[in-house]
Amino acid sequence: MGPPSEPLQSEHLAPVTPLRRAKASPERRQASRSVARPVAELPGAAAAGGGAAGGGARPERAGATERWNNTWAAEPSRASAGASPEASSLGAGAPEAGAEDEETERLTRKTTALTIRQLARRGMSRWELEQLLIKREIVPEVFAPELDRLEAMGVIDDASLAATLAFTQHSRKGLGRSAIELDLKRRHIAPELIEEALADIADEDELERATELAVKRIGQLSSYDDETTRRRLHGFLARKGYGSSVVRQAMDAAFATRGRRGGVRFQ
Repeated sequence: MGPPSEPLQSEHLAPVTPLRRAKASPERRQASRSVARPVAELPGAAAAGGGAAGGGARPERAGATERWNNTWAAEPSRASAGASPEASSLGAGAPEAGAEDEETERLTRKTTALTIRQLARRGMSRWELEQLLIKREIVPEVFAPELDRLEAMGVIDDASLAATLAFTQHSRKGLGRSAIELDLKRRHIAPELIEEALADIADEDELERATELAVKRIGQLSSYDDETTRRRLHGFLARKGYGSSVVRQAMDAAFATRGRRGGVRFQ
């Protein structure tokens, strides 16, 4: 074999010239910083970076990125977050407390509606309204504040009710003070309010009303003798609530009319 041939000049590689990175102009550096700034100004970036400028840009960017990623991270448990047992129990009971508030509000509205409707039908004392609400299965803890509010507004007024009942029962039903007092006590109206209502009935008015009843009643007992008539007339006036002194005077006036010729005529 012959000697190896010399390498050809055309197979030699061209020398490699290293490329140098051109320095960025001040304008390009400023634009690059302005683009990167919003990332560093994400919520919490200032706290992470400590408010430092210049060399603190990298910590700010790292802190902002970490907080941004935590938005999609799993919510830390209450134990890891350092939540106290008291806070956990309060948070767990919040829905139940909200339901209780809604139920209380519903029952309060029901209390108001029932109270207004009953007072529109007839006069009722506060005690009577309370008994009605208890029968409707509304507890005092709910209806008591609402009745206090209605009483402060004058919707519930035991004093006015006592005065009205005393007048109507005396003038229309012919009841005396004792019977009126018993009825007001049955409605659990305060004693001082009862006393004020009965004070509006004058002694003269009570005697006059008792005499009218006695005269009318004795005409219905014309078939009985005087003793039987007196006994029955006395019981009638006593049941009406008149005192013994008023009963005696009314009976005397009634018997005085009985001896007249032709009896007593009633319109």
